[in-house]
Amino acid sequence: MLGNGRLSAQCVDGVQRLCHIRGKMRKKVWVNTGDIVLVGLRDFQDDKADVILKYLSDEARALKAYGELPENFRVNENDAFQDGKEEGEDDYFDFEDVNEI
Repeated sequence: MLGNGRLSAQCVDGVQRLCHIRGKMRKKVWVNTGDIVLVGLRDFQDDKADVILKYLSDEARALKAYGELPENFRVNENDAFQDGKEEGEDDYFDFEDVNEI
């Protein structure tokens, strides 16, 4: 997100474009890093586009299954809280050293 309803999007064709979120989506649909969005390219500006739709995770998985998205696309792998840990794996803290402080 760049502010003022704009974001930078990496498109399937390998070009990074400055995108404008349309007014109907503003303050109703929140776009996060790693979300898959549908953009409308502009005829007169190759480096700019308009965000038309944000795909939900189920829709993005269906698009990948239908072959509409390239195989190297990652869907729902942007969980910032996991940091590569397995599910159910917790951090281990040893509180014996706290008495020395």
